[in-house]
Amino acid sequence: MKQTTNAILMIRPVAFRMNEQTAVNNYYQKVLDGLSPETVNAKAQQEFDTFVAKLRKAGVNVTVIEDTLEPSTPDSLFPNNWISFHENGDVVLYPMFAENRRSERREDILDVLEGDGFVIKEIMDYTQAEDDGVFLEGTGSLVLDRENGKAYCALSPRAEEEIMIEFCEDFEFTPVIFEAFHTVNGKRELIYHTNVMMTLGDTFAVICADCIDDKKERKMVLDSLRGDDKEVILITEEQLDNFAGNMLEVKGKKDERFLVMSESAYKCLTKKQISQLEAHVEIIHSSLDTIEACGGGSARCMMAEIFLPKE
Repeated sequence: MKQTTNAILMIRPVAFRMNEQTAVNNYYQKVLDGLSPETVNAKAQQEFDTFVAKLRKAGVNVTVIEDTLEPSTPDSLFPNNWISFHENGDVVLYPMFAENRRSERREDILDVLEGDGFVIKEIMDYTQAEDDGVFLEGTGSLVLDRENGKAYCALSPRAEEEIMIEFCEDFEFTPVIFEAFHTVNGKRELIYHTNVMMTLGDTFAVICADCIDDKKERKMVLDSLRGDDKEVILITEEQLDNFAGNMLEVKGKKDERFLVMSESAYKCLTKKQISQLEAHVEIIHSSLDTIEACGGGSARCMMAEIFLPKE
């Protein structure tokens, strides 16, 4: 299976704001004082449009869907949490922690993709788990090594072991399960999404190993990555706080390899880390300051990879 794709789904926001329902365990979210909701949304739209333009210029095939005003979905520009698309034609729908995020799931998006020639064979729907208060938020909770058949998952209120194992059994992934923490107001708190602290490329991995407090678990994760011949590039917790773990490798038209990240992520990397990454990929970075501050997510969260076959 391919690790990277040239096709990406992105949702353009219409009423983006800080989501109070997700802020309970996403410690990266902030209220931007003194800015009206209209200004916050306008800034987010500007960041979104610039980001999409950069991806398209690099030859990435981006499908942009406009969000709707009703129902209210402040986090709609992070579609990778509710849906994933797979090479065998499967589409997966995931159970979401925040009630107002469940309305992000839209069937018309699948119609658009089919209209673009993508083939959808089956829909795997895990959303009933919401009734039992059990959650797994897509490729936020799961960092998939598609090529080596592994699923990395940092357990949290948004990533429960039982449903993660079920996903792995259904899709024949080997689970790599651990806990990852960051320091919030002097306390170690669980990181809400795995893709905040690690990124998997074709030939490299970016990870904040310091987040994995249990030494055995840390060794297991690093051994797993290195055992698959990935160059492991370590980032610090301070870099993690600037979203340096929240990146995605994508392909251009001619299979050129790009690593996509926010400007704040890029600026916090050292020269050595940048040269390590540039040995593998070309870097694309774009300013996402408003989206990162209010949404508590970054570049990776905004892109749902489309691996579906084409007609």
